[in-house]
Amino acid sequence: MSGTSVDGLDCALIAIDDGKVQLLQTLQQDIPAEVRKQVATLSHSGPGEIEQLGPLDRRLGYLFGSAVLALLEAADKSAADISAIGSHGQTIRHRPRSGGHSGLESFSLQIGDPNTIAETTGITTVADFRRRDIAAGGEGAPLAPAFHLGAFGADGVNRAVINIGGIANVSLLAGNALVAGFDTGPGNTLLDHWIARQQQLPYDRDGNWAASGELIPDLLARLLSHPYLQLRGPRSTGKEAFNLPWLYDLLSGLPDHRPEDVQATLAQFTAQTIASAVEHAGLDVSEAYVCGGGAHNTDLMARLDRALPGCKLATTAALGIDPDWVEAATFGWLAWRTLAGLPGNAPAVTGAAQARVLGAIYPGGS
Repeated sequence: MSGTSVDGLDCALIAIDDGKVQLLQTLQQDIPAEVRKQVATLSHSGPGEIEQLGPLDRRLGYLFGSAVLALLEAADKSAADISAIGSHGQTIRHRPRSGGHSGLESFSLQIGDPNTIAETTGITTVADFRRRDIAAGGEGAPLAPAFHLGAFGADGVNRAVINIGGIANVSLLAGNALVAGFDTGPGNTLLDHWIARQQQLPYDRDGNWAASGELIPDLLARLLSHPYLQLRGPRSTGKEAFNLPWLYDLLSGLPDHRPEDVQATLAQFTAQTIASAVEHAGLDVSEAYVCGGGAHNTDLMARLDRALPGCKLATTAALGIDPDWVEAATFGWLAWRTLAGLPGNAPAVTGAAQARVLGAIYPGGS
């Protein structure tokens, strides 16, 4: 898994028995700075996009394949031991229906050539999970809720599973039923980009910088006025909607504020949009479990705890899966579903016309 933040590759080796996932080995690998820069450039429209996309697609495929080989070495496994690789790819565009793109105009594009992954590793690779759901009328995201149900659903308890990556998404579970799932808005993306611009740091460790600032009520009100936050039902979003140019546009009409106050306001924005989305979904949630990088942000977790009064808040570690590896495990599970001919989407979540087998299969070498 390589997420919206482009901060590294998360690789998980999983075993699946009777649909249950066991995490066997993990590995996190940095993405070279020049590749991160290329991804950031390609994520926005500009000249020569095809000439940029082709080489970067291959380069990422090789990086993903090499990361898999490093994971296998750490686990003392060979390619012959592995059924398949599930590769999410690196998102460079996500323009779903809820973003104002209808019919054949909606699309989602992930790169990281699966042919190159299969050739590098010799392992069958399953990739391109989102586009079949979009072709069936869905958002193409989020895809994790179906996995969350299988991994974290429990009789007699209403749970929210909250993934805070670059974009935050929520799965709402009523016992062993998936009630809803959707992107709530920004997770870490604005926080990471703001501190990178102001302090040249990749992220706000423990949320300490945000904790040192004060809320800017006028900025928070402007952030909360984003049209996406008024949507209900199946919906998804990305950095196309929530990004630094948008933030600077909002700041331009306000008096100057300390950068740490902006960071504090962005943290409150993330927590408040997550909590508000859970509240408006109409399920009385008694437990919430967080995964993704945001689970390590002490300040953000405290804000979220305050925004969800009366709800027990913990990370998915309490349910048996380390929060850092839930997304990587999700795409291994989705690959398993694809190979078994089983659907991987949840129409109630994505809005697709029907459940569909997701992804394309690229056979490994002999």
